[in-house]
Amino acid sequence: MAKIEKYAVGVDLGGTNIKIGIVSAKGKLVKSTSIKTEADSGPKNVISNIIDGIDSILSKNKFKIQGIGVGCPGVVSIKKGIVENAPNLPGWKNVKLGPIIKEKFGYKVHLENDANAAAIGELIFGAGKKFDSFIMVTLGTGVGGGIVFNKKIFRGEFGAAGELGHISIDVNGPKCNCGSTGCIEAYAGNSYLKEQIRSELKNYPDSKVWELIGNDLSKVSPRVIQVASEKKDEYARFVIERMGRQLGAALASLSNLLDISTFIVGGGVAGFGKPLFDSVRLTVTQRVLAPLRPRVLVIPAKLQNEAGIKGASSLVFYNN
Repeated sequence: MAKIEKYAVGVDLGGTNIKIGIVSAKGKLVKSTSIKTEADSGPKNVISNIIDGIDSILSKNKFKIQGIGVGCPGVVSIKKGIVENAPNLPGWKNVKLGPIIKEKFGYKVHLENDANAAAIGELIFGAGKKFDSFIMVTLGTGVGGGIVFNKKIFRGEFGAAGELGHISIDVNGPKCNCGSTGCIEAYAGNSYLKEQIRSELKNYPDSKVWELIGNDLSKVSPRVIQVASEKKDEYARFVIERMGRQLGAALASLSNLLDISTFIVGGGVAGFGKPLFDSVRLTVTQRVLAPLRPRVLVIPAKLQNEAGIKGASSLVFYNN
């Protein structure tokens, strides 16, 4: 008798878009959709959008659904299914997202911080399958992280562990949105990075970046820096390598603290590729304690554009 394949619904709740899909237990995305979050309209409307999206993805459903996984920014209570605080979603304080979705659809709902969900996705489906312990790094609007130890997510005392974006690498560094100074997010987060490039670019009048943005500083983006770097632009390469050194310093501190030497790096800014990874590897190797140096491994995440949906869906298989 043929074995019936199991599937899960994955919901990636972002500040701009909500991505929803059906994923098999083998990690194949078989159906997906994306809708606007409309975060400024408040929790009630965002939840309505999530429900509409799940309704849409489950219409004419022919798959054996095991549950629904939701990856959400901020601090979540996984036992209660409550979003306790989501900084990029206005008004999201103690929102009972899990129970609301369960009541609507009847499936068991697994809620998790989005960076932890990405880590579990890499553990179940991606680059982390062959490792017992690793640290997931997500580079996007902010810098997030998830800590996997002995095949389990380490959540800390209250569930907020893994906020590696808020490791300070300079007590006198730039102000971060969290209120501290010199956080790695204040260097490598998307908006901070763009602002820094805009302020510096006037000192590099011959940079190919100017041509790529049509002399319009509002068009500065990580993608532009990546393209300029591929064209051998010195300033773009400098930006990427500097970011690698900054990120590497934070990761070395984590490695020294936790005795974990494998780092899986994903998110849009990870698209900087080899120059970034080489810089991170070199910095971590130089800064970790001597016994850890031969073990340092910094590798790209595997799930890439499907990381959010697959990470969320993996919560169902991980918890079953």
